[in-house]
Amino acid sequence: MTIPIPSFRSLLLASIGLRVALIIYSEWHDARSLVKYTDIDYRVFTDAARFVLQPCKGNKAQGPLLQCPYTRDTYRYTPLLALLLTPNIFLHPSFGKYVFAACDVINGLIIYNLLIHHILPKFAIKTEKDSKEATGTSTSLDAKTKNRATLYTAIHLLNPMVFSISTRGSSESVLSTFILLTLHALLNEHWTIAAIFLGISTHWKIYPVIYGVSCICLIGSLSPYSKSASNGVCNWLKTLVNLRTIKFTFVSAGTFIFLGGLCYALWGYPFLYESYLYHLHRLDHRHNFSPYFYPTYLAYPALNPTSPTAPTTLFTSPLTSFLPQLLLSLGTGLAFISTDKNDLIFSWFVQTSVFVIFNKVCTSQYFLWYLLLLPLLLPNLHMSRAKAVACVVMWIGTQALWLSEAYKLEFLGRDVFLGLWVRGLVYVAGNCGVLMIIMESYKT
Repeated sequence: MTIPIPSFRSLLLASIGLRVALIIYSEWHDARSLVKYTDIDYRVFTDAARFVLQPCKGNKAQGPLLQCPYTRDTYRYTPLLALLLTPNIFLHPSFGKYVFAACDVINGLIIYNLLIHHILPKFAIKTEKDSKEATGTSTSLDAKTKNRATLYTAIHLLNPMVFSISTRGSSESVLSTFILLTLHALLNEHWTIAAIFLGISTHWKIYPVIYGVSCICLIGSLSPYSKSASNGVCNWLKTLVNLRTIKFTFVSAGTFIFLGGLCYALWGYPFLYESYLYHLHRLDHRHNFSPYFYPTYLAYPALNPTSPTAPTTLFTSPLTSFLPQLLLSLGTGLAFISTDKNDLIFSWFVQTSVFVIFNKVCTSQYFLWYLLLLPLLLPNLHMSRAKAVACVVMWIGTQALWLSEAYKLEFLGRDVFLGLWVRGLVYVAGNCGVLMIIMESYKT
């Protein structure tokens, strides 16, 4: 007995209804409970939007505008986000949540489009060939492709982590939209549009800059310059450095510089510092999944007035944490030079995963950065059911192990920092194991 698969339209309507219901519920819940459904970041965004619209004493930008979103402490995002959420002040407090939820749905539409037009057709062709050889007739592959695309898209649209984070007021879905638009343009070989969206993505949050390496590798491998080169180092250089890749780099960097220059002209140094420079020397001693959390806690100036030891200082140095992270994320982007555009999805997934695992600060919302690409990657993963179950259990289990200890610290006030850090190391090892299995199972 086969389980009927709903249409994509039904899936889309259900996901919209779910998000609207959760946003309405969040308003009811927050009005009646001390423990809020809405994320603290959403209050930060709203306060920044209020400062943009309503000048007050001390709220003065260094540029020509009088209102500065960075008057709000802990607002360390692009000022464009504060501008986007100004209707929170004069229209409705939940306006931003609806924007984030809408981006969730848009992301689902883009994922479905990529599956239908780029990823699943090659499987349909193979299935049609096998069907003709076995029965002498072809099957309704179009319907099968749409059903598969609907199932894969449901992994995003009905993912509790995805819809809960956006309806609680996290802005990650906006960045996800820019990233998927970049990917859509690349798979359609619209290099200039892709470069513009990559520049916008990097302005919004700096980490998508790691995708530039794999983008250049793809564009270069598809260019006529690489085909005309001989084998060896010369071919590799012509793949990476040619007119197409140079243009892509300049357009992408130019978009990033233009947006940054515009924001600097309007809001001055606070924009530059809070959006970018702060993150270079950021020390976050609060508990998180990162392997750097406990050494940072031990060396944190406010908690440790004495001079930290040399090993502790070395381990918490920004260069120490950035170096393995960047080497792995950029190196994996260089490692997958291919003329198959679908390999770009695999490359981005691996790059993002290692970036998140080895980031000096890692919370649950960062998992969305690579989970966004999972529905597009799954069709090319060939693993047994037992291995797939093992991956899911390992991924969820290591987080549950960490969360059970974090609960003792957060809610019971127990001194479990060392034990929590050890469990964080288990999380790192478990996630690396899952990533290795995924890499071994990937086949185009």
